[in-house]
Amino acid sequence: MSKKDTLLEQIRADIIDNNICPNLAKTARNLVMGSGNTDAGIVFIGEAPGKKEDEIGLPFIGAAGKFLDEMLTTAGMTRSDVYITNIVKYRPPNNRDPSPVEKKAFWPYLVRQLDVIRPTIVVTLGRHSMEYFLPGIKISEIHGQPQQITWGNTQIVIVPLYHPAAALYNGGLRATLIEDFIKLPTIINLLEKEKQ
Repeated sequence: MSKKDTLLEQIRADIIDNNICPNLAKTARNLVMGSGNTDAGIVFIGEAPGKKEDEIGLPFIGAAGKFLDEMLTTAGMTRSDVYITNIVKYRPPNNRDPSPVEKKAFWPYLVRQLDVIRPTIVVTLGRHSMEYFLPGIKISEIHGQPQQITWGNTQIVIVPLYHPAAALYNGGLRATLIEDFIKLPTIINLLEKEKQ
């Protein structure tokens, strides 16, 4: 197990030990931490696990996850190139939106995950994860546009995208999301060059 894997396992243990969102924990089957490459330059953050994710214990494996996989392929990436997680790590009952209290409770653990992985960019999937990094901004105004913010002592680039689930219900968003997704490798390459 790598040092990063050990640190991520510790975050999982701390969520359980600190009894984060006990009401959600009671109704959930699994704590869904995240999956993928812990050395990834790109981390995708959704809002919370759904039914399938809760059953299996992995993020984005239902219908929205299949669409996410399609978009990764279109952009020349696979799941093994990226890391995928959610703000809230337990499934809210009946797939309801996570509450502000639940998101706030899990936020410090997401921050710790990002500190371990240290991605070049963070791609927020949907408004729930975007609003924590870019409060007070509408996703319709900035989707697909890299936003540089100060994160602790470092600068981090956030790329807000629509949630894949929204695109499943709204055909117009599907094309927009694919278009935004295809730009991601170019954004990463530009940022990597700037670092050198």
